Amino acid sequence: MRHHLLIIDPQNDFCDLPPAALPVSGANADLQRLAQLISRHGEQLDGITVTLDSHHRYDIAHPAFWRGPNGESPLHNPISLEDVDSGRWLPADPSLLAEVRAYLQQSSLYVWPPHCLVGSWGHNIQQNLNEALQQWECQRQRVMQLLFKGLNPLTEHFSAFEADVPRADDPATGFDRSQLAPLLAADRVLIGGEALSHCVASSVRSLLRHLGPDFARKLILLEDCSSPVPGFEAQAQDFVAEISRLGARLQRSTTVFD
Repeated sequence: MRHHLLIIDPQNDFCDLPPAALPVSGANADLQRLAQLISRHGEQLDGITVTLDSHHRYDIAHPAFWRGPNGESPLHNPISLEDVDSGRWLPADPSLLAEVRAYLQQSSLYVWPPHCLVGSWGHNIQQNLNEALQQWECQRQRVMQLLFKGLNPLTEHFSAFEADVPRADDPATGFDRSQLAPLLAADRVLIGGEALSHCVASSVRSLLRHLGPDFARKLILLEDCSSPVPGFEAQAQDFVAEISRLGARLQRSTTVFD
């Protein structure tokens, strides 16, 4: 039986460690447990895919992209089409007004603190997990698959596999089935990472939307290796219930290979 491990956004900025930009309670321990799983059962893992949230400081979901009437920037703010049309929030680059309006007609938007900036400490994989991944590559004499998402500053990218609003001028923002060959070849896909309520949920929903609901029967959510954003526990519970109804299983990392 072939096992593939899918790790969503296991990065410092999501760990409950200083100076993380968007700490998720329990995330550091989640990723330590993933590291232990890889160290103990690396021979049984035929492949590993790691997705990396990857942003510029200037990004549609970061403060620098927006300006208020007095030159202020939003933070932890939803922005709606009504906000833009009223002038409450406008793109700092006025030439993007029409594009922003079109975006907000298709998707909601929330402005987060700048996080997972490429080249920064926050973009790096959590240390214990990174060490385990490097050891696995040497042990199995193969490389993990790294998927970068979020580099286009004009669209939000919660899912690892497609942007919230894919752009016709950037294929990297659309769903690319060719990236999924290792997952499709596996008998079981183990899933962990951050955050359960947001990027994990969005990524799995993308897979099921494009690959079909039967793909859920391959999935094992490592329930001790993923945590929700504080305040979004209900959304995480809804996601877990949703995939469970489709046949996905929940297991702890300490028992998945028993």
